[in-house]
Amino acid sequence: MRPVHVGDEIDGGVYVDVAGTTLWHFIEGNPQGAPTVLLHGIFASAASWGAQVPDFLDAGLLLFMPERPGHGHSPDTDSDFTCASIAARTIAYLETVVGRPANLVGWGDSAAVALVIARDRPDLVNRVVAVGGYLNPGGRRIDRFVQLVMDRNPVTVEYLRTHHDEISPDGPEHFTVVYDKTIRMLASEPDYAVADFADVPASVLLVVADRGLVRMEHALEIVRTLPHARLAVLPGTHILPVEAPETFNPLVLSFLAADPPTEWLTE
Repeated sequence: MRPVHVGDEIDGGVYVDVAGTTLWHFIEGNPQGAPTVLLHGIFASAASWGAQVPDFLDAGLLLFMPERPGHGHSPDTDSDFTCASIAARTIAYLETVVGRPANLVGWGDSAAVALVIARDRPDLVNRVVAVGGYLNPGGRRIDRFVQLVMDRNPVTVEYLRTHHDEISPDGPEHFTVVYDKTIRMLASEPDYAVADFADVPASVLLVVADRGLVRMEHALEIVRTLPHARLAVLPGTHILPVEAPETFNPLVLSFLAADPPTEWLTE
């Protein structure tokens, strides 16, 4: 175990206090650019966005990439992983670190978290990009990798352990705790009714892969329910941002810059 303290710098990022929790985060970009927070998913870290960062910086954005407890460089806490706690901590991060309304780009379970924040704290959100995420179990397709994770397949466990052990300050022995917490979360969350998001005021881009985790019927229900939501279906899998940044990045940047047209104008 490696003790960490607020203000410590490592791997280009720094530790900050967020509502009494020590988190690692990375900030880079144009100070005058649109603040944009990239939210990673389970078993991931800020490094998940490596294929996006160069293009997003070239577009003039100000990027914030926090790592949540038990992920990447951030030490774990004693609490379970839940969508509610992740959303609450992200709200605190937006209030205390970002300090003004921001774009939220959430991947996987963080797509649901981003939508929850847009629903509950619209004052903190400009636009939302929800990538490869579903709002309830009915929206998830059967996926071989997720099933291997749930079944604790030894090869899959070791693959995920390697990424944890390389940078976690909690040490290799803590990976089992993180894995167990993640399994519990995957088994029951996210679990939100789509209808509860009918009043989200922010513009939302829902990005799903044609071979991803999200059922198309569920994606359509979301975009038909949210008043300002658009849907993009791209060829790929759940790791679409890594597989096809040349397609994904311009799409997201275009959306963050302006709403796409809503009707075909001929004059």
